[in-house]
Amino acid sequence: SKDARPWTGPSLSILLRDLRHIQNSKERSAKLFEWLIAPVAPKKFFSDIWEKTPALIRRHNGNYYKGLFSSEDFDRILREDHVNFGVNLDVTSYFDGEKETHTPTGRALPVVVWDFYKNGCSLRLLNPQAFSGTVWNILSILQESFGSMVGANVYLTPPGNQGFAPHYDDIEAFVIQLEGKKCWRVYDPRSNEEVLPSNSSRNFTQQEMGTPIMDTVLEAGDMLYFPRGFIHQASCLSEIHSLHITLSTYQRNSWGDLLHKLFPGALDLAIEDDVEFREGLPLDYLEYMGVQNSEREDDPRRDSFNKKIYNLMRKLLKYAPIDAAVDQKAKDYIHDCLPPVLTKEELACTVYSAPARWRDGGPRNVVLQIRGSTRIRMLRSNVARLCGENGSILLYYTIENSRDYHKEDEKCIEIDPELADGVELLLCSYPQYIKVDSLPAGSLDDKV
Repeated sequence: SKDARPWTGPSLSILLRDLRHIQNSKERSAKLFEWLIAPVAPKKFFSDIWEKTPALIRRHNGNYYKGLFSSEDFDRILREDHVNFGVNLDVTSYFDGEKETHTPTGRALPVVVWDFYKNGCSLRLLNPQAFSGTVWNILSILQESFGSMVGANVYLTPPGNQGFAPHYDDIEAFVIQLEGKKCWRVYDPRSNEEVLPSNSSRNFTQQEMGTPIMDTVLEAGDMLYFPRGFIHQASCLSEIHSLHITLSTYQRNSWGDLLHKLFPGALDLAIEDDVEFREGLPLDYLEYMGVQNSEREDDPRRDSFNKKIYNLMRKLLKYAPIDAAVDQKAKDYIHDCLPPVLTKEELACTVYSAPARWRDGGPRNVVLQIRGSTRIRMLRSNVARLCGENGSILLYYTIENSRDYHKEDEKCIEIDPELADGVELLLCSYPQYIKVDSLPAGSLDDKV
């Protein structure tokens, strides 16, 4: 909109306070996303913009994202936390068409980091959620809207400088301008092969990109969205620094990625069930198949071989374990996810607030009092996933994940097959509470 009136909304602190009282985590996530992209309606965003075209939301309100992250937060993290170069922080510059990386090794001490900055280098904090409780909370809520991990990088750039070469990414990007201003240029994908790519690009030269479809200056309170595959570059104006945070999602979350999970399982089932998949290859197939023989179109054996492959591929479809493949995709998502940030009310209802302690020479209150009348539910809608693997039933969960990406191995517990229906009922009943008595299991002790 060209309307120059400021767009106002609830402050982040008020919004997060109100979100705590929403019982359904899906609704909580939807409310946060609605605030993130306001005044664009989420329905319009996903129908007209998502994965299709860049979008600029200009608010004329420098305080809209206040409290999310700041330069003072950046400085506090450097001084109070153990930030490592290369792991948590990158130092880069882009000058005369060349990107340079200046990242040393070891701890990123403030005196070193700020000296790089004074000399024109851009700073990228790679995982701010590991150091900022607010960023962690925002990302952990938003990931429920996408069914995909939501990550973040923070970029602090000195006046008149640029940190990165033009490139495209393999994620959906939400660029949130927090302080200062930054000039952004966005370019269309160069070919159909680069539309919604599975991998990020190399660095491009200015001559490779053509004319930008968007050339704008982001100010504090503005947001820029662009899909994966859109080339972009950003530079600071000469008079003011820039601080922005990029929220990213939908990495490796395509139909093709699901099919990667599906086909191996389908082949295993087909080979086990259908003798045609177990029959040996022709004795002489190496003589007429393969790239070196691809020009021998007049050889009838090639046509026969190809028809056999096509027939097997058609038969393979009936063995496709679609639900099992989705569960494997969900298992990856559970491992990727940030652990949920629990509210005081949630903590009070979990084992984390159990009254167990040492008193009078021994442990006290160790037994949790769960009865048939106790009402229970899952913490969040996507906090766990039930998967069948190699004859076992495993419950994968997020609550013990690290705030650093994949720092911990995936977490799961094995479920007794006789109790699996009860766990499934818990998963599917969210957000309603159900009584322990109503779980489909044998005795009350089994249910407890």
